[in-house]
Amino acid sequence: MFGLLGSFHCVGMCGPIAFVLPIPKDDKVKSVFGTFLYHSGRILSYSLIGLLFGLLGKGLYLAGFQQRLSILIGIIMILLVLIPTKVLNKFQFTRPLYVVIGKVKSRLGLYLNKSSYKALFSIGFFNGFLPCGLVYLALLGAVSTGELYEGALYMAVFGLGTVPLMTGAVFLGNFLKVSVRNKIQKAIPIFVVIIGLLFILRGLGLGIPYVSPTDNQLLISNNPNSCVIE
Repeated sequence: MFGLLGSFHCVGMCGPIAFVLPIPKDDKVKSVFGTFLYHSGRILSYSLIGLLFGLLGKGLYLAGFQQRLSILIGIIMILLVLIPTKVLNKFQFTRPLYVVIGKVKSRLGLYLNKSSYKALFSIGFFNGFLPCGLVYLALLGAVSTGELYEGALYMAVFGLGTVPLMTGAVFLGNFLKVSVRNKIQKAIPIFVVIIGLLFILRGLGLGIPYVSPTDNQLLISNNPNSCVIE
């Protein structure tokens, strides 16, 4: 759901890349396969990043910080929405990554000038590493899984959620009116706050199944064969 609703943001930010993909649109089979490769590259890069952040979450989980981490992530999500962008930009959190981002952009530009299946996959792969606030928020969710492969799966499913609208961007171009995009952009922060509140509820351990499980419920769900004695 996060990927699907957030993909309206993706169309605005990554849409220009999707519009100029070197896809042979006169051949339906090749165009569909080329689009599939582009999405596969994006999902692979999201999964690799999710793997790393899932590993980070696993370390915090083993240290006994899982539920407190969930609360912290929820608070961070809400603060990122409430704090004005101008204030956040002053801290320049991504400045150390500028060198890496510069190399990613140069490789992306190189493949955009080529017309091959390898180029389409590579464009998607490097596209996934471009700085994106929505991806950063999704990575907070990957950390909260507390598992290496679940973090990767979380980001892969997030990527799948962005596929429908990004596919529309590939074949239909700039198909959303500016007024519609603006309304959707205004709704995304509300959705992020709701997700943040759910993370906080999960961390509080109020005993609500699936929404806010207790420590014992989490232990049983992670180890179905375990026996918990209260």
